[in-house]
Amino acid sequence: MKRKNYTDEQIIRILKEYEAGAKVPDLSRRHGVSEQSIYRWKSKFGGMEVSEAKRLRELEAENAKLKRLLAEAELDKAALKEIASKKW
Repeated sequence: MKRKNYTDEQIIRILKEYEAGAKVPDLSRRHGVSEQSIYRWKSKFGGMEVSEAKRLRELEAENAKLKRLLAEAELDKAALKEIASKKW
């Protein structure tokens, strides 16, 4: 099956169809995804609105940025400790 990238908005629209009573096998055939994908999306985006999904994406991006900054700071700290521990 060809891999398709769906936006959060498209995923939420598909899940709204599911909540309206559509069967998972029908949805998977109609949208060209596996049934497992729909269940995975349901566990991640179930009950969300589009605005909430956008906010989640923003928070994930901010979290990744902060993790990267922390890793860089830890590297700098380790380098400074190594320099300070050497005898001159």
